[in-house]
Amino acid sequence: MKETCWVLAGPTASGKTALSLRLAREHNCEIVCMDSMQIYRGMDIGTAKPTRAEQALVPHHMVDVADPREGYSVARYQADAEACIRDIHSRGRRALLVGGTGLYLRALRHPMAMGDTTGDPSFRKEMEALAETDGGREQLFDTLQKTDPESAKAIHMNNVRRVIRALEVHHLTGVPFSQQPQIEEEPPFRYRVASLTMDREILYRRIEQRVDDMLEDGLADEVRGLLDSGVPAEAQAMMGLGYKELIPYIRGKCPLEDAVKALKLGTRHYAKRQLTWMRREEDVCWVDSLAEDAYEQLERWFTKGVET
Repeated sequence: MKETCWVLAGPTASGKTALSLRLAREHNCEIVCMDSMQIYRGMDIGTAKPTRAEQALVPHHMVDVADPREGYSVARYQADAEACIRDIHSRGRRALLVGGTGLYLRALRHPMAMGDTTGDPSFRKEMEALAETDGGREQLFDTLQKTDPESAKAIHMNNVRRVIRALEVHHLTGVPFSQQPQIEEEPPFRYRVASLTMDREILYRRIEQRVDDMLEDGLADEVRGLLDSGVPAEAQAMMGLGYKELIPYIRGKCPLEDAVKALKLGTRHYAKRQLTWMRREEDVCWVDSLAEDAYEQLERWFTKGVET
């Protein structure tokens, strides 16, 4: 029988860290980060990375595993995260995945094998970044409809990873994805998924407060330090929220208040996209993280019918 992993998803600033630490400590879990920015070393403040004290409470994995100068694909995350999960289970503990990167969760739940066609990391990175923007998924699917209408009939627009792979295969070979050998692999683990939510206006206020706290904690100095250390402004890591908005300010191209305004607006939009993405995932338990019994709801969902 497959081992079961627990997944605690939800938008930024929704309270995942505190609840995940309690779940992990009370249920013999180790945390596997499911955040596309917390994987990078030296990017701590802008990613709201768990503090050293928090990481000392519970073992954390998939944090600080990549250099911000390098690209990091969804496929690489899938392989690395699954290796961590195997290690955790081998020691008699449970993996608790925590984060808001829906594309990572989709890759773990629906791994794809696409024949012998190799990958193009730079192309895939570009497509993944586009998928995270407003209207990006629609744009990707429109491109697929034009280049490979047969695949567009078979692949749902919300299956972003497969849409991107189809475009990548066509980009590399010139042959439509629909004519390539392709298999949806059986995932090695089961995933029991819960997602946090809360009143939208409250969430937005929390986001704005978090941005203010990050700036007070030295976010601008963190971004400046990364640039000074040789991390290109165009690097994949620097396209993350909190970094791309502050680069113009650091380079003297806009006042701080404009950068902060852009960061708060961008983060609100991102949180909305995170919630929309999770609503398209199957079999998800939704929990209002501000409810008095939020933890108890999560605990019931994760342990129901599952050996703990």
